[in-house]
Amino acid sequence: MDTFDPELFPRQREEVAPGAVHVPDWLDAGRQRELLAACRAWARPPAGLRTVRTPGGGTMTARQVCLGWHWYPYAYARTVVDGDQAPVKPFPYWLGELGRRAVTDALGPGSATAAYDIALMNFYDGDARMGMHRDSEEQSEAPVVSLSLGDTCVFRFGNTRTRSRPYTDVELRSGDLFVFGGPSRLAYHGVPRVLPGTAPVWLGLTGRLNITLRVSGFPDAR
Repeated sequence: MDTFDPELFPRQREEVAPGAVHVPDWLDAGRQRELLAACRAWARPPAGLRTVRTPGGGTMTARQVCLGWHWYPYAYARTVVDGDQAPVKPFPYWLGELGRRAVTDALGPGSATAAYDIALMNFYDGDARMGMHRDSEEQSEAPVVSLSLGDTCVFRFGNTRTRSRPYTDVELRSGDLFVFGGPSRLAYHGVPRVLPGTAPVWLGLTGRLNITLRVSGFPDAR
């Protein structure tokens, strides 16, 4: 019987749900390195990488740093109200342009109509997870852009009604893009598993870094 190495065949763009699209290998090696270098700078204090604590007293296993607006469970602020109280780092124009291009590439021309002004960067070591949740604290319905660097993860994309089934598990690798908007904008999603040691050697990253771009829609957004 013939055997086939799946890596011989390129992974294909896939619409996982209406308005939710996975684009493999969207970031080339050079852009991945540039984005990782920027994230390492943003992770330094003040307003740097932190452990997120939930209102019930628990902690998220993925650590986080924010740009533009600071997210904390379950609101936004201009300062790190649950950390060192420093002003949140500014959201760079070039990152917003990257987000708009991502939406256009994933969802088609005319789909990127708003200016991105929030970035949430979540760092996962081998044991980190992210429970099923919705990105619902923003006032804008603009699509969410998710960029992956480092280790491969299992990304679970669900429905808008419940944290349980039906859902689809998608393998996100370093350089992959995932965009969800329209009828899937408020779908539950999470990361049940990270696959340690799967990051490209040339990237120089141990763990997984996820950069999520959003449009706040807040009246005083800069």
